[in-house]
Amino acid sequence: MSATAVVGANWGDEGKGKMVDVLAAQADLVVRFQGGSNAGHTIINDYGKFALHLLPSGVFYPHVINVIGPGVAVNLATLTTELTALVARGVPQPQLVISDRAQVLLPYHRLLDQYEEERLGAQSYGSTKQGIAPFYADKYRKVGLQLGDLADEERVVARIEQALAPKNVLMRELYGKAAVTVDEVLTELYQTVEPLLPLLGNTTELLHESLHAGKQILLEGQLGALRDPDHGIYPYPTSSSPLAGFAPVGAGIPPYAITEIVAVTKAYSSCVGAGPFMTELFAEEAEELRRRGGDSGEYGATTGRPRRVGWFDAVATRYGCLVQGATAVALTNLDVLGYLAEIPVCTSYRIDGTETTSFPTTGPLMRAQPCYTALPGWQCAISDCRRFDELPTNAQRYVDQVEALLGVPVRYVSVGPRREALIERS
Repeated sequence: MSATAVVGANWGDEGKGKMVDVLAAQADLVVRFQGGSNAGHTIINDYGKFALHLLPSGVFYPHVINVIGPGVAVNLATLTTELTALVARGVPQPQLVISDRAQVLLPYHRLLDQYEEERLGAQSYGSTKQGIAPFYADKYRKVGLQLGDLADEERVVARIEQALAPKNVLMRELYGKAAVTVDEVLTELYQTVEPLLPLLGNTTELLHESLHAGKQILLEGQLGALRDPDHGIYPYPTSSSPLAGFAPVGAGIPPYAITEIVAVTKAYSSCVGAGPFMTELFAEEAEELRRRGGDSGEYGATTGRPRRVGWFDAVATRYGCLVQGATAVALTNLDVLGYLAEIPVCTSYRIDGTETTSFPTTGPLMRAQPCYTALPGWQCAISDCRRFDELPTNAQRYVDQVEALLGVPVRYVSVGPRREALIERS
């Protein structure tokens, strides 16, 4: 009985997709346990480059059973499009099972998300406008719609009518928009759900049976620790918990089944969305790092918008590893820093004249200033390195310093976007 969680240590965009793709080779099942289509995992393999939004990152391995757990916000149109596009590009039809307890993200969730961001203007939260916050609000207000409900149209109509009544007041009175009709929702819903109905199942039983059979399960988190509603940079989090501690709930497995937690972080920092970001760079310095980042630069996999970038933040990342309960760290994009003669690393914050290595709540965080230590760069390409001792001495020292600052072993070092560009340390 064994499960490994791969989760983000930061604001998201850490390179989790690649790590899940790599580790899925030894897994039997890969499970998405939270979030929706509001973020993407970028994967580069022999089939090409892919940005997955809802599909688990094990879909490129025919032997893997891919599971969308009950904690996921399922946008049926996005999922159908993603699955169709995958097969159209030559990827074998993946094994996919969707929890019948997962809930449906509906058209009015997207509209409400869009209208609210427009209303907030400059005070907006940087939403991707995929309807995630309204979806989770409905889920916890108990007016959501489970996928298992879809076989009962009378129940579906009743649930949608109940949910729409207060929403249409908002549409008209607050946003000045047209009301949404039940028929409009039903039309989109049943156009998109038909090909997915055979994929629905009791994934909780499937996972428990797999654990008892000794199967290896990989749990895939979305975004990162600093976007957690309880432990992150509130009020700028996502609307579901991206922590490994939520994985048993969002997937449907016992907590004791998780024996390893791999927290993923970049060798520098990146972020999409609003909120405090201590080491952020601007102007040409930011554009240079953004342009060099990853296979095609630092641009959001879902929105395409430029990511905010900055130097490695050891304070935020150590905290992220702490709340994730990390047993190992995967350090990605080390190769990107090869152009620098000297690399700043944030080792503490100064808040109101006091230096601290603790990650504070959002109010003090907004007043914090990063304190840097400069580490020597290596100024050469490292993407062909496959063993740690093949890295330049200064690159090795950079990894060792990050490990010392985090207090968690750096087990994986990614030196390029492709699967094979990875060093595993014993």
